[in-house]
Amino acid sequence: MTEKHDDQTLVQLLQKGNVEAFDLLFEGYSSRLFGFALKYFKNEADAEELVQEVFVKVWENRQMLKSELSFKSYLFTIALNQIRKHFNKKVTSLRYLESLKQESEPSENPSLQENDFETVLQQINFIIEQMPPRRRDIFTKSKLEGKSSKEIAAELNISPGTVDNQISEALRFIRTRLNDGNLSLLLFATLFVY
Repeated sequence: MTEKHDDQTLVQLLQKGNVEAFDLLFEGYSSRLFGFALKYFKNEADAEELVQEVFVKVWENRQMLKSELSFKSYLFTIALNQIRKHFNKKVTSLRYLESLKQESEPSENPSLQENDFETVLQQINFIIEQMPPRRRDIFTKSKLEGKSSKEIAAELNISPGTVDNQISEALRFIRTRLNDGNLSLLLFATLFVY
């Protein structure tokens, strides 16, 4: 049985409320999801909380799951949405602090409030699409799927050093194409600088 087929069977059982299937899916994906979240949050407690939130949502929505679709994609989509919410809250807090600062002393840089996380994410996704295919693939596997350099190297039959070099080049490529002097860079640093 392939991994996809296993997931499909487990999702079908989960739709019927099978707790064992839920536990197996949790076992199969929780550590990868934790690694994915940790790269964004840089904090184990927040990463663990995200894993719990994602699987609570999976359980709550189990009857609406579609077994023919990729469970892994569904899981990481939920995770990314939770991460977006987290950083949108941060942006809102930053905007609020900035507005308080502006009330007490007028600022000459109103552009600080112009961008939100969603805009930055779209900008980064657009930049990622411009990368050479191999680099884009490696970067996506690392930053969006939460895979280690070792896992990617084994999957693509290349050395971990090559993977690390490609990730560094991808980050440099993104940095050089982001606009300077605005909130985008702050968010970018929070999300992607390791």
